[in-house]
Amino acid sequence: MLVNLPTPCIQGILNVTPDSFSEGKYSASITDTINRGLGLIAQGAHILDVGGESTRPGYSPVSATEELQRILPIINGLIAHSIYISVDTYKPSVMKAILAAGVNIINDVNALQGEDDSGLAIDIVRNSDCRLIIMDGFSLESQAQKRAGIGLVTRLSMRYEALLQAGIEASRIIIDPGIGFDKNLEDNLDCIRHLPQLKQIAPVLIGGSRKSMLGTITNKAVDMRMPASIALALLAVQRGASIVRVHDVCATVDAIKVWQAVY
Repeated sequence: MLVNLPTPCIQGILNVTPDSFSEGKYSASITDTINRGLGLIAQGAHILDVGGESTRPGYSPVSATEELQRILPIINGLIAHSIYISVDTYKPSVMKAILAAGVNIINDVNALQGEDDSGLAIDIVRNSDCRLIIMDGFSLESQAQKRAGIGLVTRLSMRYEALLQAGIEASRIIIDPGIGFDKNLEDNLDCIRHLPQLKQIAPVLIGGSRKSMLGTITNKAVDMRMPASIALALLAVQRGASIVRVHDVCATVDAIKVWQAVY
């Protein structure tokens, strides 16, 4: 499914934002942040997901210029170490710049439906060779489909087909059901329950690490959700997720190794 990457694949989270829901205020130097990313790779991450703008509930949008100022030095430093990099962004102008820098994956909560001064997101990525993670998140299309009663699997299938019609190769597309994005607890649980159906569309990424659904279930604060996060990641892998996006790389890797040894 993912050439040169294992399945399941561990995507380590490397946020460089001042308002991350799970990590608080970012204040580390560029060198320290690059070293933190290299540490996640040493723990067993296969991909680093670099984010320069929080998309937590109630987040404050930043300009493309500010986002690039945050992430480009980190991207360039990691590329120098031959790290496989994804970037969490929905802005076409940011996509254009990071593609020029050589990133491997664009991770878009808006499912490539954005537009800015650089043009349409879908046009920016069409002729690149990067992989594309499309999320069932905040897009106007997704919201309209929800109001019309269209379910999660159908929504992602429709968006997947739209990308194929736009000239995106199937081998480049990864889908993300969007845990925590405009969803209640049952909706979030359905992201895991429907994994067998979702993986029939395309490889699936699950990103539930430390999110509020786990706090609702366990009544634990963000910094106490590692056990629940590992349980969710393991359930996702068991049900067919190709990628799990996690904060706690080492613990997640160990849990998956034990599961693999048994099964």
